[in-house]
Amino acid sequence: MDKNTPREESATKPPKPARVALNVLALCFALSVLGRGLGESFTVFLKPISEDFGWDRAQVVSVYSLTWLAGGLTAPLVGRLFDRSGPRIVYSLGLLLLGGAFLVGAHAQHLWQFQLSVGLCVGLGIALIGTVPNSILLGRWFGPRLPTAMAIIYSATGAGILVLLPASQVLIDRIGWRDTYQLFGAVALCLLLPLVVLPWRLFATGSPQIVRKADTGSIETDWTLARAMRHHAFWALFSTFFFTAVAMYAITAQIVAYLIDAGFPPLQAATAWGFSGVVLLFGMLGISTLDGIIGRRPSVLFSYGVSIVGIILLWLLQWYPNYWLLTGFVVCFGSMIGSRGPLITATALNIFRGKRVGTIYGTISIGSGLGSALGSWSGGLIHDLTHSYNPLIAFALVNVVLGLIPFLVVPVLRR
Repeated sequence: MDKNTPREESATKPPKPARVALNVLALCFALSVLGRGLGESFTVFLKPISEDFGWDRAQVVSVYSLTWLAGGLTAPLVGRLFDRSGPRIVYSLGLLLLGGAFLVGAHAQHLWQFQLSVGLCVGLGIALIGTVPNSILLGRWFGPRLPTAMAIIYSATGAGILVLLPASQVLIDRIGWRDTYQLFGAVALCLLLPLVVLPWRLFATGSPQIVRKADTGSIETDWTLARAMRHHAFWALFSTFFFTAVAMYAITAQIVAYLIDAGFPPLQAATAWGFSGVVLLFGMLGISTLDGIIGRRPSVLFSYGVSIVGIILLWLLQWYPNYWLLTGFVVCFGSMIGSRGPLITATALNIFRGKRVGTIYGTISIGSGLGSALGSWSGGLIHDLTHSYNPLIAFALVNVVLGLIPFLVVPVLRR
C-alpha cells in the first residue's frame, strides 16, 4: 500500500459544502453592496446635478426612476440568462455595464444622456449582480435556511447606503460629482478580472444534499412561466413587491434632499440616512428570526406596521427637526425598508421551484422594478406640483397599506 495515498486523497478532497456556501454568501453580499450602494448613491447626486443644470426635481429623479425600472423590467431576462449561461456570464456582464455606464455618465451634458447611462445602463448592471441571480444561486446552497441567507443579502442595501452615501458626499465636496462618477466606473471595471477567475463551476453546482432534495412543500412541480402566471400566488407576490416599492422609493429618492430642506447640513443628512444601513441589517435578521418564531404572515405584517411608524416620524421632522425624531425615523423606516424582501423571495422560490425558477422569480421582480420607478418618479412630480412633502408622505402611506393587503386576503400567503 502506498503511504502517500491518504495524503493525496486529502489533497484532492473537495471543499466542504458549508464552507463553499459561506463563500458564495460572502460573494453575493459583496456584489449586492456594490450594486445597491451605487444605485442608491444617486440620492446624494440629486441636488448637485439639479443645481448644475437647473433641472427641476422630477426631471432629475427620472434618472433614478429609470434605474429601478430597467432593473425590474429586465429581471426575467436576467433570470433566463442565469438559467442558460450561469453566474460567471451574468455577474461579469453586470460589472462591465456598471463600469462603462458611470464613465459615460461622468461626461453627460444632457438629461437623456444621464437617463441612458446612469439610469437604464446602471439599472441593468445592478439587476445582473443583484437580487435575482443571488437568490437563485443561494437557493442551491441554503435550502430551508434561504430566508436567513436572503436577509443578509438584502441587508447589503443598507451596507451599501452606509458606505457609499457618506463617501459619495465627501467625494462630491472634494472632487466634484463628475470625477466621483469616473472613480465609480474605474472601480467597477477593476473588479471584473478577480470576479472572472473565481471557481464558478463549483459555485454554480450547489450543495449536493439540497440539489437532490425533493420540494414537498411546493404547490406544483415543473412550473413554467405561463402556468405560474395563472396562479393567484404569482400576482399576490407581484402586487406586494409593486406597492411596497412604490411606498419606499417615493420617500428614499428624496430623503437626503428632504433632510437638507428640514435644516440638516448636507453631510449630516447623507450620514444620517447612511446609518440606516446599520439598522437595516438588524431589521433583516430580526424579521427573519421572527419568521421562525411566530410565522411568516405575522412577521411581514409587523414589519409593515413599523414602516408606517417610521413614515409618521419623517412627517414630523419637517416641523421638529431634532435628532430624537431623526433617530426614530432611521431606526423604524430604515430597519424595515427591505425586511419583507427575504421572506417574499423565499416564498416565491419555494412555491415556484424548478428549472425555470429564475425566469419566474425574475418576472415577479418586475413588480419591484415598476414600483421603484413609479414611486421615485411620482414622488418627484408630487413635490414639484405641490411644493410640499406632505402629499408625498400621504402617497407613501397609502401604498404601504396596499402592499400588506395580499398577506391579509390571499390564502397561500396566510399559511
